[in-house]
Amino acid sequence: MKVAIVTGGSNGIGKSTALILSKRGIGVILTYLSDKKGAEAVVREIEEEGKARAVALHLDLSKKSTFPSFTESVRKVLKEIWKRETFDYLVNNGGVGGGMPFAEMSEEYFDQILNTNFKGPFFLTQYLIGLLEDGGRIVNTSSSSSRGSFPGYSAYGASKAAFTSWTRYLAKELSPRRIRVNAVSPGPVHTNLGGGTFDKHPEFIQPLADQTALGRIGSPQDIGNVIAQLLSDDMGWITAQDIEVSGGFLL
Repeated sequence: MKVAIVTGGSNGIGKSTALILSKRGIGVILTYLSDKKGAEAVVREIEEEGKARAVALHLDLSKKSTFPSFTESVRKVLKEIWKRETFDYLVNNGGVGGGMPFAEMSEEYFDQILNTNFKGPFFLTQYLIGLLEDGGRIVNTSSSSSRGSFPGYSAYGASKAAFTSWTRYLAKELSPRRIRVNAVSPGPVHTNLGGGTFDKHPEFIQPLADQTALGRIGSPQDIGNVIAQLLSDDMGWITAQDIEVSGGFLL
């Protein structure tokens, strides 16, 4: 059985990706930061479906010091659950959102954004790459904010721009091992990113939908389907690409 690691898999895009992959018979190691119950619920849903196994592991992307122990936990569950020493797919999806005006930006907030959205996935991948199969695949969840310029999102947008640029460099460096690396850049998506902004402020949804060519904001399933497809053999000749999945936001 193929196995995928999906960071930030307890809700939103990560949850949808984990569920879609499991329906294709792919085992899933999903991570969570604070929503342990949500992560365990995703695991139950996957295992009740009966097509794949799943396990949830705690991970704080902002704390590089925890990555060695996390890697050992991955090694352990691969052996115990799947009788394997390697995995096949890595979805670097975990991250943090939210905005703060540039003039009010604190170093603490800046570090939180950059450490979680870029430094964390960068070094986590470095730790895990030895366990990734030759011919494996990596998909990074970036953001259309890396291309845009919304007031208050200078740190977030910059972190995602770095993430997207790194995708191309990583694809080049891992190409001798035939590992494909791509990114997806969602537009506005109804998730709990940024503390559940859309649930707290539903009045934000329609103005964004009005700026989207296809007339609505995205769903986690919209993004998860593209991630799963990029991991599949159908996309076997695509690497180093950043695919915007936004329904034509700001087209």
